[in-house]
Amino acid sequence: MKKIFFLLLSVLFIQGAQAQFGVRAGYSSGNFEQTNYRNKSGFHIGAYYRADADFFSVEPGIQFSQKGYETNNGQTGAKIDESLSYVDVPLLFRLNFLPRLNVFAGPQGSVLISRKYSDGTDTVTSTDIIRGYDIAGVVGLGVNLPLGINAQVSYDFGLTSLNYFDTDVKSRVFKLSVGYDFY
Repeated sequence: MKKIFFLLLSVLFIQGAQAQFGVRAGYSSGNFEQTNYRNKSGFHIGAYYRADADFFSVEPGIQFSQKGYETNNGQTGAKIDESLSYVDVPLLFRLNFLPRLNVFAGPQGSVLISRKYSDGTDTVTSTDIIRGYDIAGVVGLGVNLPLGINAQVSYDFGLTSLNYFDTDVKSRVFKLSVGYDFY
């Protein structure tokens, strides 16, 4: 089945694909699902390669992404700030409905590269209490603007438990991005 899928994609792109590299950056708002934590603001920045074939595009990419959450300690009231830094590797499949508008979805693998937990008095950087990787799905809406500029809004939803302090939680991240295609 995999061979047939890749053969079909290869034929599709050989028959008229246009390819471009690009860069993308923007705002991220992360949290864990089913918690009463507040969203953690951050940013993401990275690069992608898009192969277009009329109404369909494939876009692998790589990006640095900040995630986490904020809350308050129930006993002391101190602010708790959990900052997680990941390298995300999305593989997006885009459907180009109009010349400028597209919707996309695809899988994303992420590797945890650092952690900073602060509770007002102590700071901990150990990554032992959280799984070192995440598998997620990505969905979103994009628009292609003049001069190679593009913008998109996306939502990353974790599919695997992060096993955070032995608790079953999954990552959720809302992203607003601006990109530039190098033709």
